[in-house]
Amino acid sequence: MQNQVSDNNSSQQPDNSWIAELGRTIVLSIVLALGIRTFVAEARWIPSGSMEPTLHGVTDQWKADKIIVDKLKYKFANPQRGDIVVFSPTKELQREEFNDAFIKRVIGLPGEKVELRDGKVYINNKLLPEGNYLSSGQTTVIDVCKSGPELPFLEKPQTIPADSYLVLGDNRNNSYDSRCWGLVPRQNIIGRAVFRFWPLNHIGGIDKTPLYPQTTP
Repeated sequence: MQNQVSDNNSSQQPDNSWIAELGRTIVLSIVLALGIRTFVAEARWIPSGSMEPTLHGVTDQWKADKIIVDKLKYKFANPQRGDIVVFSPTKELQREEFNDAFIKRVIGLPGEKVELRDGKVYINNKLLPEGNYLSSGQTTVIDVCKSGPELPFLEKPQTIPADSYLVLGDNRNNSYDSRCWGLVPRQNIIGRAVFRFWPLNHIGGIDKTPLYPQTTP
């Protein structure tokens, strides 16, 4: 009588199911992370001082403010005055060989007339109060614009067309912005800066400053 041979091959083979599960988890995590970065939010650091003192920026990213940009809100609502927005370079900026995203504050909205008078911003002939975020001594003039064949955009009053926005840096004495090169199309706006997560001693939300033009006193 022959002895029965037990087939124990399956019990002897290592269980690799956990490896497959780990692989699926890693892939899913990457997909979710890319999806969040593409559609919901992304982290950025501030490379220049154009938004001082609101946001600190330097070329060394470990000494610069790091922020979260909300990319979802503007899929359902339009940018508002006072929002700090990140946007891709406009056609004019691309012609000047700028490739990286910019960060500025929304000042002028579609349909509004914007002009500079005596170093101040006027919207539809009303003074725009900006004392909450501009340092003392800051004036809004076109002297900061680079010399070139074209006149600075705000060299004269301008009416903003539909789906376009006028943006300025908070550091008006050292910001290359709409005063010089013009408007930001709605489609170029990536999102709104909402939270600072670095440095740790300045962690917190980036509050929107409501801005309402007021009658000239």
